Amino acid sequence: MANDKKLVEAITSMEEDFAQWYTDVVKKAELIDYTSVKGCMVIKPAGYAIWENIQNELDRRFKETGVQNVYLPMFIPESLLQKEKDHVEGFAPEVAWVTHGGLEPLQERLCVRPTSETLFCDFYANDVHSYRDLPKVYNQWCSVVRWEKTTRPFLRSREFLWQEGHTAHATAEEAEERTIQMLNVYAGFCEEVLAIPVIKGRKTDKEKFAGAEATYTIESLMHDGKALQSGTSHNFGDGFAKAFGIQYADKDNKLKYVHQTSWGMTTRMIGAIIMVHGDNSGLVLPPRIAPVQVVVIPIQQKKEGVLEKANEVADALSAAGIRTRLDDSDKSPGWKFSEQEMRGFPLRVELGPKDIAAGQAVLVRRDTREKMTVQIEELAVKTEELLETIQREMLERARAHRDAHTYTAKNLEEMKDIAENKPGFIKAMWCGCQECEEAMKEEVGVTSRCIPFEQEEIEDTCVYCGKPAKKMVYWGKAY
Repeated sequence: MANDKKLVEAITSMEEDFAQWYTDVVKKAELIDYTSVKGCMVIKPAGYAIWENIQNELDRRFKETGVQNVYLPMFIPESLLQKEKDHVEGFAPEVAWVTHGGLEPLQERLCVRPTSETLFCDFYANDVHSYRDLPKVYNQWCSVVRWEKTTRPFLRSREFLWQEGHTAHATAEEAEERTIQMLNVYAGFCEEVLAIPVIKGRKTDKEKFAGAEATYTIESLMHDGKALQSGTSHNFGDGFAKAFGIQYADKDNKLKYVHQTSWGMTTRMIGAIIMVHGDNSGLVLPPRIAPVQVVVIPIQQKKEGVLEKANEVADALSAAGIRTRLDDSDKSPGWKFSEQEMRGFPLRVELGPKDIAAGQAVLVRRDTREKMTVQIEELAVKTEELLETIQREMLERARAHRDAHTYTAKNLEEMKDIAENKPGFIKAMWCGCQECEEAMKEEVGVTSRCIPFEQEEIEDTCVYCGKPAKKMVYWGKAY
């Protein structure tokens, strides 16, 4: 049995070192591998399968709102990037440049896209002419490059996968409606599919996207009490349109500027799944996102009839629409159990000679390790019911954890005490001054996460300066 525990023993406990625990899980669950380019990763089949499920589900939800997919180039001419001053300043430190084509120096440097606002603006300037051309509701699935100094798999890498939506509208009202609509799509996806509860709100002006009028965000809380920005939706107003000359002839035959939005979610959500639901045995995947929902493990599989029955059970589960894998490898059952737990498969079916003789199988939950005996003829129905139960209870546990680690600070002394001793969200009032926001980061070590849509009045004064408060803000330490 000693060999059966090697997978788990290789994981540092999250209580001992959360960062190392995360790295161990990412590696041992074979989600990624490192490469010869610092900060870039190979996303292995187990990791990419999760991303495919994220992509498929998000894409379906996008299209239900009228979104169409497109693809734009990965290179941006420097002159194009320079057209929107705030935007280029915001991304300048992270931009990677192409200076040569083959052996020849380029006449103009090309930026490897850190995001595609400028490309979409250039495209829309040529494609939009009349009010009849609007709205444009486009999205692209692609990779982007940002030359990060400190990297960590999924959470912050120099190249990562994402989707970026870019829309153009006739009016400010339509743009704002789309901005909020897509934020709600992200929030619903996180809670319903990833079992991750989120706080919806608006970013402060200091934290908003470079060049945006307003940035809206969903913020989630990881197991270690740090926040993770999990999806953002930006209202650009007509600022980019004016910089790029995106005009249309309205019904009154007057030229007007479009109003634009942008919204994105990335592979960092795989990191969120790990850090919200994982434990000291590895991954714990919510059933709706798990590439494999059930693994069937035959016990004493060399005995007559065992493997045949295991195949029959796996086929029946697959036929019921359950994503099923049969582990008929020659590893010991203990190793298979350990591997199933490490990879986070929501359920396993144990099936041995005695079970078969009794017409039953043993179902084991990954999240709680609860075992139950089920008649084989009822297995598919019970499995479907149990997967729904697991999905619901994982969200409930994550929400309970977030709520238990959300604190209220009425003054600066309380704020400092909570930030130092109680990892989590801190709700506190703010006067709206950027100076106070920056001071909070310097003195308390927290950043504003969002101004939530659901406001509370904790006090009538700012937690930092004591002046009249304007908004309640979620603060915290973040990835």
